[in-house]
Amino acid sequence: MTRARISQLADKYMSHDMITLHTELSDFPEGRISLLYALLSHQPAAAQHKELLSVVTSLVQMGLDTHDLVDNDSAPARSGMKAMRAQQLKVLAGDYFSSRFYQLLSQAGQIDMVRQLSEAVCDINRSKMTLYAKMIQLKLSAEEYVQHAAEIKSGLFLSFTGVMGGLYERVWPELIERFSRCEVLLHELTRIQKLSKLESSWGVWHILQDGTEEDRRTLRDRREDQGIIKGLLNKYAVSEKLAGLLRQSAAQLQALAQRLQSDKLLRELQPLIEPFVQAAGPQPATALKELG
Repeated sequence: MTRARISQLADKYMSHDMITLHTELSDFPEGRISLLYALLSHQPAAAQHKELLSVVTSLVQMGLDTHDLVDNDSAPARSGMKAMRAQQLKVLAGDYFSSRFYQLLSQAGQIDMVRQLSEAVCDINRSKMTLYAKMIQLKLSAEEYVQHAAEIKSGLFLSFTGVMGGLYERVWPELIERFSRCEVLLHELTRIQKLSKLESSWGVWHILQDGTEEDRRTLRDRREDQGIIKGLLNKYAVSEKLAGLLRQSAAQLQALAQRLQSDKLLRELQPLIEPFVQAAGPQPATALKELG
């Protein structure tokens, strides 16, 4: 089953003309869904349900991610009717995707999976509240930011730990957490390259943690000034630091995949890991010299 096939199946349950025409949706979580599908394929007890479980998990994740696109800070009176309608549809779209998840699992008699995924959603929402509270109070280190973000991304998928057997059950939690961490770091690297929403990026938390007092004060006072932030990100070589973290996490992810002791599965997972390896780039020559 290809990544495109998973997305195609999920789209069958997410497709709605009003949502498609009037609002933006989050990106489909292809990487994590493909990882889940690959692991479920090697579980005798779960293999027959791997397609259903992958689709419903993607629906729940899309519901959560679409709700995150709602801009609670925008003023409806100023944003206009079209923008306000798009915001309302994001909320409705997230709810719609969740309703399809309940429907599909209930029809298949997978009531226990409904409970597990629902509990995971509650845990994820609590993690989001903790993260947002720390962000508002500016009490967040760069590493805590990555940890919280990876925890939020991996939350639903940890529900399947009990479905795994033997070695897979032991490796799965660390595997999905490390994969999610790579996704977070890749996203942060992409944000810098596209200069997109830098005010809440990893680089800002890194500078607030390790920057000079003057630079920290500048960030606190002018966090919405993209030009100021861009200059500071360059000053502190944030792209290079993120690439190094991504390179490290991708290597750890590859090592975890090898622990599964299946050449067939490793071949299936390699295309999922490769984008992280490519984005991180080669090890700098200075670092290689130090290692030697």
